[in-house]
Amino acid sequence: MSDTLASAIAQTMPSLGGGPTTPEPVLPPLVLSTQYVRDLSFRVPGAPGVYAMQPLQPHVTVQLDVQARQAQENHPVFEVALLIKCSATTHRPAEGQEPPQTAFLLELAYCGIFTLQNVMQAAVEPLLLAECPRLLFPFARSVLADITREAGFPPVMLQPIDFVAMLQTRKLAQGTTAPAPDSQPEQDTGAAAPS
Repeated sequence: MSDTLASAIAQTMPSLGGGPTTPEPVLPPLVLSTQYVRDLSFRVPGAPGVYAMQPLQPHVTVQLDVQARQAQENHPVFEVALLIKCSATTHRPAEGQEPPQTAFLLELAYCGIFTLQNVMQAAVEPLLLAECPRLLFPFARSVLADITREAGFPPVMLQPIDFVAMLQTRKLAQGTTAPAPDSQPEQDTGAAAPS
């Protein structure tokens, strides 16, 4: 009989002492307690004129940052925030054309409360600045798409983000492994996807 099978049987069969053995509960290293919109701002400075420009395919620029902070002192509970700034103009700036009008400005802070359990110190930074944002991203992306669509624009659909590469770029830019909430460079997404 293999050692693995013998171990599994020993854990589930009654022992000679008269009762079943109960294995120690294994806690997951990362628990997402809750997620929420901490801050949301959406402005259409050129309304109502911007809506008269048809068909409107805005030129969208997105900035994304990740920040983490301890939520409870002396406890491994952290707030991780995805900070998204999105600005759109009526068209891509081009030489010889009139300057584009601002279509909309959006700022979103989408957060999650995470608890780390039995995690080695070296794994804390990658968990907080790569894995946690990866878990939050689909929800923040949905909020961004819904808000832009409900405001009368084509929904902004962010492409998947490689948060591990983003963390590595941040470390290289700082020349250290300490976490810091520096903003990432702007990402030009071009026109928003049509609805």
